[in-house]
Amino acid sequence: MREEYQAFRTMLERRGVLRGAAMLGAGAAILSPLPALAASSQSAAIRKAAEAGKEASVKRLRDWIALPSIAAENRNMAEGAAYMADLARDAGFTNVEIVPTDGHPGVFGTIDVGAKRTLGIYFMYDVKQFDPAEWSSPPLEGRMVDKPGFGLSMVGRGAVNQKGPEAAFLAALHAIRAAKATLPVNIVLICEGEEEIGSPHFRQVATKPNVLAALKKCEGIFIPFPSQDQTGAVDVNLGSKGIIELELVASGEKWGRGPKGDVHSSLKAMVDSPAWRLVQALQTLVTPDGNKPAIEGWFENVRPLTEREKSLIRAAAAAGDEAEQKKALGVTHWINNLSYDDALIRLAQEPTVNIEGLVAGYTGPGGKTVLPGRAVAKLDLRLVPNQTRAEAEKKLRAHLDKHGFTDVEVNVSGGYDPTEVAEDSMLIRTELATYKKLGVPAHINARLAGSWPGATFTAPPVSIAAGHFGIGHGAGAHAPNEYYLIDSTNPKVAGLVDATMGFAEFLYTLAAMK
Repeated sequence: MREEYQAFRTMLERRGVLRGAAMLGAGAAILSPLPALAASSQSAAIRKAAEAGKEASVKRLRDWIALPSIAAENRNMAEGAAYMADLARDAGFTNVEIVPTDGHPGVFGTIDVGAKRTLGIYFMYDVKQFDPAEWSSPPLEGRMVDKPGFGLSMVGRGAVNQKGPEAAFLAALHAIRAAKATLPVNIVLICEGEEEIGSPHFRQVATKPNVLAALKKCEGIFIPFPSQDQTGAVDVNLGSKGIIELELVASGEKWGRGPKGDVHSSLKAMVDSPAWRLVQALQTLVTPDGNKPAIEGWFENVRPLTEREKSLIRAAAAAGDEAEQKKALGVTHWINNLSYDDALIRLAQEPTVNIEGLVAGYTGPGGKTVLPGRAVAKLDLRLVPNQTRAEAEKKLRAHLDKHGFTDVEVNVSGGYDPTEVAEDSMLIRTELATYKKLGVPAHINARLAGSWPGATFTAPPVSIAAGHFGIGHGAGAHAPNEYYLIDSTNPKVAGLVDATMGFAEFLYTLAAMK
């Protein structure tokens, strides 16, 4: 799941902003044992094994948090891949291999029990950067902290994004094996270490011949995802926006005007400024209010939301608390003073051009009278169906050239296309059926405004459904004090053992689907 958006997405999902109308089992609570598994002959043994293995699961997560793989810093990447491979083998995967790429490696493995159906599972082993000074406890310690309204949680970088829910899925495999139960489906595991930098080489992992052959056998693939809010509700997502992360760079060296390095600001009267050059280039990318992309041809392939998708969003708006959303975001108005439902429709439908950061010259305390020789804008471009990353990159370059900014560099660090999955796909139907069996309220969400590399799976040559699944709770992705719930004090929200059992339930439900 991506970056700076994650904290925003987490807040929205916790409060129902991104949820649609379809809801199953509303108001039901998580019980122990979970109702569907309680009805099966193997369920009691699996739960007993999950409970017996809980401390090992907690240790597994804490040890994993202690090893941060940060692609942007090239930190512990080989070690992270090797550790991920060991975790997979320990959970029962065979033919586990570390898959080289032109960047950081992926990991692949399978469990083949000769079942009729096969499920794909997507993991990421990388995490976002962190500043220990911003945390209330050391970010690699995995300290247990009480979270009011939820319960005892593990705090650490990667706790919820994505190691906590991934560890819960692994715990389900351990519990099924320890219970000597029959695994009901075959499983294909594919992992990457570059999700946090836009998955620039993940396609190389997914299209390696033996990996591709395994993926194409899958009914679908999901990323473990603990999206329960305080009411116990979850989202079933029908897609997500794509993304491109990039830097625009203006420099005296490339421009042929202005200084090649920083000079005294008094010289501005006779020397061109690369920083102003960048500002002018940025102004051409959007309308004057900054709210709509103005790149030529940007909207020509945009697919408008269907009436079904809009109805899901309007129902979410009717059920939501607009005042609370504004308070949580620290805003008083939506773009163009839109109504709540129109703002949510715009959130799902519109592609965006966003400035993540601007860097030029001196940015420390006080002033420093310099004229910078180089200026950088960090951007993310959110894409919607039927835009593609390749199309968007080409149009951005053509736009800058047309407006006379041929010298402004476009350095793309990563990205991928939007993801869409059919509401009647086996994956989505299994998610809904599983949540219903578990007594968990499930809302169909038309489209996440955030991004994940699901398009790697939904597009050719893999061409399978891709989504999110899981119960449990966590928050603070990419932010200080990120956490994942271990011991729930909220009867409607799953702790680690119930989250583990939720994944087990999905496997058995998929095997029984018609």
